[in-house]
Parts: sequence; C-alpha cells; structure tokens
Amino acid sequence: MRNTILTILFFLSLLASYAQDGITVSGTVSDTEGQPLPGASVVVKGTTTGTQTDFDGNFTLDKIPSDGILSVSYLGFVTQDIVVDGRSTISVSLAEDAQALDEVVVIGYGEMKSKDLTSSITTIKSEDMAGTPTGQAMQALQGKVAGLQVTNSGGPGQSPVIRVRGIGSYGTDTNDTDTSAPLYVVDGMFFDNIDFLNTADITSISILKDASAAAIYGVRAANGVVLIETKSGSYNQKAEITYDGYTGYQVAQNILKLANAEQFTTLALESGSEPDAQFILNAMQRYGRSRVNPNIPNVNTDWYDQIIRTALIRNHSIGVTGGSEDATYAIGANYFGQEGILKMKNEYERFNLRSKIDFKASDWLTIGGNAVISNATRYDAENSAWRLAYYAVPILPVYDDILANDPAVFPTNYANAQDLGYRGGQNPFPLMDNSEQRSKIRNVLANFYAQINIIPEKLTFKTAYNHNFQTIERREVRLPYFIGNNFQREDANLFKRSETFSNQIWDNTLTFTDSFDKHNLTVLAGTSFRDEAYDKLEARALNFPLSGEEAYFIDQAQTIVVEDVKDGGAREYGFSYFGRVSYNYDNRYLLYGTFRADGTNKYQEKWGYFPTIGAGWVLTGESFMQDNGIFDYLKLRTSWGKLGNDKVAASSGSITSSVVTTALGDTMFSGVTTSSDFTALKWEVTEEINAGISARLLDNNLSLEADYYVRDTKDAVIPVERALIPGSTRQNIGEIRNSGLEIALNWDKKVSEDLSYNIGVNFSTLKNEVLDLGGQPHLDAGTAEFRQRSIVGEPIFAFFGREIAGVYQNDAEIQADPVAVANNLVPGDFRYKDINGDGDITDDDRVVLGSFLPSYSFGFNFGINYKNWDFSAAGTGQGGNKILNRKRGEVIFTNDTNWDRDFAVNRWHGEGTTNSYPSSAGVRKGWNQRLSDYWVEDGDFFRIQNLTLGYTINKNGKLKGVPSTRIYVTAEKPLTLFSYNGFNPEVSNGIDNETYPIPATYTIGVNIKI
Repeated sequence: MRNTILTILFFLSLLASYAQDGITVSGTVSDTEGQPLPGASVVVKGTTTGTQTDFDGNFTLDKIPSDGILSVSYLGFVTQDIVVDGRSTISVSLAEDAQALDEVVVIGYGEMKSKDLTSSITTIKSEDMAGTPTGQAMQALQGKVAGLQVTNSGGPGQSPVIRVRGIGSYGTDTNDTDTSAPLYVVDGMFFDNIDFLNTADITSISILKDASAAAIYGVRAANGVVLIETKSGSYNQKAEITYDGYTGYQVAQNILKLANAEQFTTLALESGSEPDAQFILNAMQRYGRSRVNPNIPNVNTDWYDQIIRTALIRNHSIGVTGGSEDATYAIGANYFGQEGILKMKNEYERFNLRSKIDFKASDWLTIGGNAVISNATRYDAENSAWRLAYYAVPILPVYDDILANDPAVFPTNYANAQDLGYRGGQNPFPLMDNSEQRSKIRNVLANFYAQINIIPEKLTFKTAYNHNFQTIERREVRLPYFIGNNFQREDANLFKRSETFSNQIWDNTLTFTDSFDKHNLTVLAGTSFRDEAYDKLEARALNFPLSGEEAYFIDQAQTIVVEDVKDGGAREYGFSYFGRVSYNYDNRYLLYGTFRADGTNKYQEKWGYFPTIGAGWVLTGESFMQDNGIFDYLKLRTSWGKLGNDKVAASSGSITSSVVTTALGDTMFSGVTTSSDFTALKWEVTEEINAGISARLLDNNLSLEADYYVRDTKDAVIPVERALIPGSTRQNIGEIRNSGLEIALNWDKKVSEDLSYNIGVNFSTLKNEVLDLGGQPHLDAGTAEFRQRSIVGEPIFAFFGREIAGVYQNDAEIQADPVAVANNLVPGDFRYKDINGDGDITDDDRVVLGSFLPSYSFGFNFGINYKNWDFSAAGTGQGGNKILNRKRGEVIFTNDTNWDRDFAVNRWHGEGTTNSYPSSAGVRKGWNQRLSDYWVEDGDFFRIQNLTLGYTINKNGKLKGVPSTRIYVTAEKPLTLFSYNGFNPEVSNGIDNETYPIPATYTIGVNIKI
C-alpha cells in the first residue's frame, strides 16, 4: 500500500512538473495604435520553438515553460522580450523602430546592421520592384539608386547596360564583354548578368558602390557589386501560397518622324541632283501620280509604321513559402513571355523553377540548398531592319504589283527601290521575313551549404559550394529570296554555335562575433576557390532544304563553309584569401576593414592584394548632440580601398625571332632579330575614397544619404603605339578617374490608420576624366568619319570634331570669308569655327564635342496608401551627355536615301530660314559631312518611369476564407521628354546607329496570397 501511494505521488509530481513547464500561451501582437501585425515572429527565447501571427495578429504556442521568455519581433519595429510568468494570455504592443537602424543589410559573405555601415550601400526591396513589368530585374532599378546608370534595350530578353559610378576601363570600346560591368552575386554565386532571374523570386538587391563595401570580392569588384538575395521561407510559418500575374501590351512611343513623299520630293528636286529628280519621275511612271498633288508619286510609305507592331507581354509566377520548427522552404515557378515590337519572329520566353530549403539538423548544424533552373528561348530582331526603314524612300511601297507577275521573284513581290534607279533595294521586309535568329539559353544554379555553430552565438563556420551551368545554343537562319538582280540572297545560310559555361565556387568562412561592455566585434576569415570553364563550337553551312525547321541542321546542307568551323574554349582558376573586421564602441565609433588576396592563372602576375578601411562616427550618440532639435540620427563615415578588374582580356601575342645573314668584308655572318607583340597584362586596379553622411530628421520621417567619391582606375589597359613597328600593344599604363556626388532623400509618413505616404528623390553627378595615357597625347577610337578621342584631362571616348559657327546665308558672306572662297562654298553650307585662329579650317580645329556619359542623373518616387487603395509614381532622367546621331551622319556613304522630318522641315532653303541646318544640296557635300556638333546632339531626357494604381481585397485578413487579393494596373515608361532626334535617348555607348526602340508598357495584374 505504501509503495502504491509513493508511486501515485511520483506520477502526480511528474504531471505537476509537466503542467508547470508545458502551458499554452495565446495572445495578440499589435502596434502602439492597436493595429494588428500579421506575420510577427513569436519565439521562445533560447529555443527553436516559435510561430508567426495570423492576419489578425493572433498567435498560439503550446507546451511553453511557465517561466519562459517570448521574443516578439516584426520588421521595422523594436523587438520585445516578454516573461511568460505563468500567464496563458499575453498581448504585446510593439513600438515602431522609426530609425530602422537595426535593419539588416546584406554585405559580402554576411550581413550587417544599417547603423554599423561605414560604406556606401543602397538596398532595394522586392516591393520596390514589383510594379515593373519586365523580364530583367535590373531594369526595375532605373532611377531608384543614386550613382547607378541603367540603360535599357527595347529588345525582348535583352539585358540592360549597368554602370556603377561611371566607366573606368578603356576596354569598353571593343565589342567584347563590357569591362565596366559590375559583378553580380546571387546567393553567393558570381555572374556577369542575371537575365535568367525572375524578379518575383528576389527579396532584395543591394548595390555595393564604394571600394570599402565591394573590396571583400577583390579582383572582380572594380565596377561595383550587385548582391541579390532570393526569397526564403520562415521557421514555424504556415504555408503561404502566392500568385502574381499580369498581362499587357507594349506600344512604341516617340516614333521618329521621317520625310513623307511630298517632303522627300521637295528635297530631291531642291538638291539639284539630276538622278534624284529622275528617280521621282520613275516612281510616278511606275506607281502613278498622287491625286492630291500630281507632282509627287502616288506612294507615301511610312516605313516605321509598317515594321512596328503592338506587342504582348505576360507573366505568371506562383510560389509557396513556409516552415516548421526545424526547416524552412520556398518553391516557385514562373513563366515570362514578351513579344518584340518589330514585325517579325522577335520574342522571348522563359520558364523558371526554383527551390530553397534550410534545415536545422541539430542545435549546432544547419544545412541548406538552393536551386534555380531557367530555360529561355529568344528570337532576336534583324537590327538592320531599323536602319533600312530609316533610309528607305517613302515613294516605294512594301509590295509591288508589277513584280507579282514576275516568275523569277520569290518568295513574294516585295518592292525594289532599284527598279526606280536607286542603288540599293531599301525594302526591309525581305530581311525581316526571311531571317531567324534564335538563342536557347539554359541556366542551372545550384547552391549547397553547411553551417556549424562551434560556439553558440559567437563562433560559426560555414562552407558553401555554388555551381552555375549554362548552355547557349545559337541558330541563325537566312533563307534565300530574289526581288531583282542586285536585291537577292542566293543561298540558304545556316549558322550554329554551341557554348557551354561552367562556373564553380567553393567558399569557406569562419565568423566570430562578441560583445563585451560597450565593445562590439565581428571578425571574418575565409577562402574561396573558383573554377571557370568555357567551350564553343560553331559552324556555317549553305544550301539546306527549304522544307522548314526540320531541315535547319548542318548535316542537311550541301556545303559546309570550312573556314567558319571553329572549336575553342578556355579555363580559368582562382584562389583567394580574405578577411574582415568590424568593430564599434558604444554604437558611436565604428571601424571596418577588409583584405583580400586573389590568385589566378589568367595573368603573369599571379596574385593581387586588395585592402580597404572605413570609419564612422555617430554624432547623435554624443552628449553634446542630445536634444539638438535637428537630427534624430547623424553619422559621418569615410572609407578608402582598392579593388581589381579581371574582365580585362588575358595576356596575348607572341615573341617572334628570325635569322638574318649579312656579309662583313669577305665573311658571312648570321644573327637573330626579334620582335614582340606580347602583352604581359594584369588586372586593372581601382583605388577609391568615399566620404558620406547618413542622417534622419524631423521625428525620423526624413532620411538622408549623401556621398562624395573619387575613384581612380590605375594600371588601366590601353593600346600603346610602338616605335618603328606598325600597330600597337596593350599595356597596364593608363589612369582614369571618376568622381561625383550622390544624394538620396526619403520622406515616409503615417498620417493615420488609413492614410500613409512616402516621397523619395535621388540625385548624382559624374565627372569622368582621363588622367594618364602612358605619355601618349591621345588615343583614337571609333572611325575616321565618326571620331572619338581620349585626351588627358577630357572624358574617355569623347566625341571629337568641329564646332559650327552658323550657316552661310548669302553670296556676300561667302565672298567676305576667304575660307568659303577657297573651298568653293555656297549659301546653305556650314561655317566652322577657326579654333586655332590660323585663318583656315583643318583637322587642327577639332575639339571635344562632349561625352556619352551623363554628367548628372536623378530619380524620384511617390507613393500613397489610403485604406485599400494604393498609388505610386516614379520618374528618372539624366543630362549633360551627348549622342552621336550616326544614322543621320551616314549620309556620307550614300545620297539616295530618305531624310528625317526634322531635317526636311528645318533645312536651310533660303536666306534667314536657319542658321543651324545645311541645305538639301549642302548636306550631300563632303565639307558639311565632317563630324561636327550638328551630328552630336544632347542626350538629356526626363521620363515618367512608372505609374501604378492598385486595390486590395481583404487587406487585413479579416474576411475568413477570402485570400488577400490585390488588383493593379501599371503604365511603364508612358512618357519620355527629350530633344534628341531619335526614338529614345538611351544609347549605352552614345552612338545611335539605329537602336531598338524602348516601348511604353501597359499592364493589368493580380496578386493573390492564400
């Protein structure tokens, strides 16, 4: 009996103990105004037990120790620790963290709190990109980041040109890889572009702009770093299903106006050219006379209108995120499709699958993996179609009924300008309809990691393996056609290229974090191994069967062009050591430093060393700044660092020797002479100084980020002329400077429970300057007709030509100017400035006409939320840059083409009509065709970037069983204002040889969360 009683008492004590340590706690999390906070994290401190609040801010936790501590957190609010103290119901009110200084910012190989930064880093969240309908994530950043230049292309699937703080490499003058492009890092993996990523899968994009921020990546970071984090699940999160889809249309805007038939006829007759006048008569004889004006042909073709179409764009993304106590997951699928506005096989489709898993295998081990599979097909435009449409005469129709009866004409009766007497066929449709340029692009990104907590919350080791495998299959098909004897393609032409890229990175890092008294220290040390392999095989063949796509294979062709069969590849290895120290005292005095040693097999100099140091001072932490009445937070920061650029081509060339013999007296002597084309190159080195301010004012509603930087690219690779030997070699002896000021202001205000708004502006300047060319006075680029020149003290690749002083108006002005008399000029010809004052106009009178790099750029955004409605607007612009209107300037190569309407209307056609444009006869003369500021135009523009209006159903989740659904409409790039005589002023290298127009896009979409 006694034993029975003892047994019962024992079990009762166990039950009491269990009850004491295993109570159920429920409650609500809200802000200080009583608004529920859905998705807030509630975790039992010191354990992995936790949950997230529902749409009403409610939570429930089972088996919680009665004396446990709940850690309650929510993004943008101050975390609270609540002692349970045996309570079963707990309501928590979180105060808004107005300073948002504890927000975590992604940096290289880790994270830091915003308040601890000494570098220039700008982070764009996923919600800031959501309103942009694009398949290229970086396009969504245009105008949002000071110092970041995004130059878009209108072609479907084409990546924008990205530049961070200007250009510091001479290699951008080639058609090879842009040596001034930034490094992209996606979940730890390095990329040259991110055209395979779905924007909806991105959590944040951080732009590491200065050397201090980017130097941890060493030899690949000279042009800035773009860090991308993809979406993850959360621990103890119920599965959330999200669908985001939109569809819409792209509409060409700012279509360049060309001369119509009447204007063209006037220009042709005015020019005094007898052949041109005869061509007009030929057109009237072939196609008849206009009933409105019988002096012009009965054809008035607007070629741009003929080749441009309205194009469809659509996107569908679905994702599931969630997690248990020990694991998180995020999986998703995406389809993106975009037609091009050129009326041919011109489109882009991409299918993406993605998964990301993190698993707590034990208290000391976390493992995870991330995989992205992307399969895209892109049909590129026949870009020469834009040129042909620009030059095609308006008195030529698309189709010619006369040719419809010609049995030799195939595949259809396209009109031929040669039938009117012109030298070229001009009609773009034969090329468009009989050309196909397809690229199949497949990407597989795999990332696996293991993280070991050696000392909990202090010492962590992480090993990560990343592998990106990409294949690109290029197929170009050009089918034969015959319209006339000199307007034909005789052979069916097939070109194929297969490229394979394999990029592997293995990183190992050890991180120590500790705080003692007022000291806070984080130390990181690591190694990185990189293995990059590239293979290419290409071939060209002629005369394959015209039976459709099933015949588009090399072995189907009758002739293989042997000289076009090429097989090549390359492999590069790299190994790096790196470290970082981040220290602050009392959150007032900040120190930050990194060092990276990079080794590579690419150059003769095997190792490069890249240090950086940064410091910050939080003035508002000082007693003398308390209650200052202006700043709620003020931090001064400065940094210095070195980075490398290994995008410069590897060493090339060879040393050659030859045996020579000569007679000296009666004896023959032999000797050896040598010559060298060898370039012993190394990476370019960028050294940068950055000084900045981070501040918050007016009750933390206004934030300010301002930076001034000077970035010098030393050891820049430039061509060097060789004494007594023709040609040049490339050497590391140049120096290029970029400097500027960047300012970003953001105002964020919550007026009431129903109303909030935000306003943001950013502004940046850029001064690009060549400091050294290895003793050479200048370096020429471009062509003789369209010269660009790099001169010490001037911008790189500046346009170089003559300045126009006006247009000769009458014979008296001609006779009064010896230059005009000597060159047989007439009224309507240009008057050039005599720069050197020698009384003559020669090449010595050429000057720098401007740079294609903008000297300033800006952006703004505005958003307002009222109850269930939301509206946002964004804009961007730039100025100070120039564009060479080469398509207009190529009149020097031929005279029998059309003209743009701007010239047709504003040409000189009598005394006093203009002092800026030549006459229709003068524009055909060599004197007026020299490169001058007539051909180099202003590239300034202002654009309404995006307008979005949305309405959310069940925004706060109060309607049970009804998913949160947002319906929205967007207008992307609906308005662009500029004076440049082209489709648009976005020209990445400043030379417009007819670029693909950027359309306005109008969409309607829906976002559903379940």
